[in-house]
Order: sequence, then C-alpha cells, then structure tokens
Amino acid sequence: MIRIGLCCIFHEEPITFRTITAKNLLKLGKTSQLEKLDELCQHNLRSLLQAMQFCYRNKIGSFRIQSGLIPLATHPEVNYHWTDLLNASILENLFQKCKDFSLKSRIRTTFHPDQFIVLSTPNESVLKNSLSELKYQAEMASLIGSDVINVHAGGVYGDKKLALYRLAKQLDTIPQEIRSRLTLENDDKNYTPSDLLAICTTHNIPLVYDVHHHRCLPDELSIKEATERALKTWNREPLFHLSSPKNGWGKPNPHHHHDYIDYTDFPDCWKNLELTVEIEAKAKELATTKLIKELEAEGIRIFQNFCLHSSQSISACY
Repeated sequence: MIRIGLCCIFHEEPITFRTITAKNLLKLGKTSQLEKLDELCQHNLRSLLQAMQFCYRNKIGSFRIQSGLIPLATHPEVNYHWTDLLNASILENLFQKCKDFSLKSRIRTTFHPDQFIVLSTPNESVLKNSLSELKYQAEMASLIGSDVINVHAGGVYGDKKLALYRLAKQLDTIPQEIRSRLTLENDDKNYTPSDLLAICTTHNIPLVYDVHHHRCLPDELSIKEATERALKTWNREPLFHLSSPKNGWGKPNPHHHHDYIDYTDFPDCWKNLELTVEIEAKAKELATTKLIKELEAEGIRIFQNFCLHSSQSISACY
C-alpha cells in the first residue's frame, strides 16, 4: 500500500496558512502582538483541520505541516508560548481536534523544519537555535500526533567526516521527545544515502530516502539498494520523498522541482511497499491527485482511509 503525502500548502484549494514577520509584529504594542498571534494561530489550526479533511476526501494519506504553524514561536525577540495567548483554551481544543481527526482518519502528519536546523554545525549559537527549534517542533508533533520531524544533515564545513562525527555526537544528546520522531534525509548537494546510513543504523534514526536527491547526488548504491537499506532503518511505516526535475533529466540544474511528477520517476521497487511517499511538487494537491490516479491505473494499491471502506461518512470519523 502506497500512502501519498501532500506537502504544506495548496495550489488551488482555498486553504491557507498565515504568518507575520517579526519586524511587523514588533511594531505593535505587546497586547496587540498577542491578539494578532492568537488570530493567526487559530486560523492556522483550523486550516490544518481543513487540510486533513481534504486529504481524507482525496485518498491522500499524509500531510506535511508547515514549521510556522504557530508563527514566530521560537523568535528570540517575540518571546511567547501559545499558552500565553488570551484564547489558549480554544487553541488547545483545536490541537485536540486535529489530533483526533488524524488518529480516526489515519491521516499521517509530519514536520520538515526549515534548513537552518543544522545538527552538524561547529557553531554553538547555530546549534543552540537548532535545538530550540526542534524542541518547538516536537511539542507541535506531540500535540497533533505526528511521528516524523525530518531534517537534513547540514553542511560539510570543509570536512565531511568531521561534520558527520559532530552530527552523530549531537544525536546522542537530543531529548527523547525529539529523538523519538527525528529522521535524517539525504540531500542533493552534500550527503548521499550512503553517507547517512551508517549513522542512521548506529543511532536508530530512520532515513527519509529522497530519490530525486539521490539522482542528483549519486553514490555507489542503486535506487533499489538505497531503498532496501533505508527501509531497514525504520521501526514504523517508512517515509520517502519523490519529485521530478523542472526541466527533465539530462538538462542543466536538475535540482529544481517540477510542478508535477513524471510518472517514470516513481521507482518500480517502491510500488509494492507499505510506504508513505511525500510529493514535493509545485502544483501541490493537483500533483498528488494526478499521481494517485496514475498509480491506480497501473493497479498499485493506494492508501484509503478505513472510513472510505465502509458506509461511514467523514463526520463519522471526526
């Protein structure tokens, strides 16, 4: 069974997530700041529920949540926690509704924090900020019931072996509420699957295998070999990434993502796996639903919510 995942935002569907810059927020008085943040948090949590409902209706089995669900939560100058807001009880209720819907509908939720989280950094300040952000992500994941906080390994800083050593050392110190959800992903510039698999295996951190990145930055492993080894790092349903190059393979700069997925980019060795595949394509829900139809046309078994197998309606699952 393949579970197709939608990432963060919508292309056409009128479901939006809002934010504000720290510069604009700090122009307001403290009371007005909290009022604005309260408004944004409520909007985003309601949108998250709508996003999962959309996924439910369209055979999309997973939704990646934006890092800014609670805007500026870790910004040092803003300095607030969602429980400080006037309508914190409403927010708590919305978190619970999202978690309940995810559990009952079996829509998987994941987080993929911004690139500034770098656990291999030699810079103590960057590391401190990275850990602060991961702590926030872990809190959000717990409130919503998410099982993945996915990060890249970061830069090589002129010495990949030393950077990997720092990464491995840092993994041993991360609190369990973060570590239990943390995953590593191979990237298209620095770290191949082969670079990360030893760390993932030794430290019990799952590898999110990104096949597009692997095609851009190959190593000695074939796609089939990388898939098999990545699968072994997971103690729950594996999560992989798929995208297609904007200008096609063999053209300059294949790193940029296409609006849609070229069906031939979906690895044959994935098609009979129990697997979540997040679709990183600019057309968002249009790309995911198109791929689902193409997979079904080939006879590939696609995730369907258990309620969709019965006479229950969406309201019965919520």
